[in-house]
This record gives sequence, C-alpha cells and structure tokens, in this order.
Amino acid sequence: MKNSYRFFENRDCAYFPCHQGTGDFNCLFCFCPLYLRENCPGNPVYINKDGKRIKDCTYCTFPHDPDHYDRIMQVLSE
Repeated sequence: MKNSYRFFENRDCAYFPCHQGTGDFNCLFCFCPLYLRENCPGNPVYINKDGKRIKDCTYCTFPHDPDHYDRIMQVLSE
C-alpha cells in the first residue's frame, strides 16, 4: 500500500511492527487516538493494578488496519 494521508508504514522504526497479525501495517496511529475512549471499537483488555483500572491494548491491532481509518475518524468526530 502506498503511503498517504490515510496510511503510513515506517519499516525503519525500532518497534516495527509493534503488534503481530496484520497484513499492511498502518503506523499513522502509532499512539492510538482512541486510547482514552472507554468504548473504543478495538479489543482492549482492562486489568486492575494497585487498585487502578488500566487499559491494555497490547493485542489490539484496530488502529493499524488500513481499512479502519474511516471508522477512527468517525469515532473521533463523535
């Protein structure tokens, strides 16, 4: 896939890929803009540590799937 405003892949990143199991890997949302959303469309796991609820996105690849760009923009505009 060609780099554009909807897709960017950085194979030179020391952490590439930061998640396994995707084809074309979109690095555009390296830090997920949905992280602070309680009900994001991804598949986070919530863990409790020291009495705090923490969102763990270790196995979530939602923002890295190029087909999810429009859905992410929709959620951010809500």
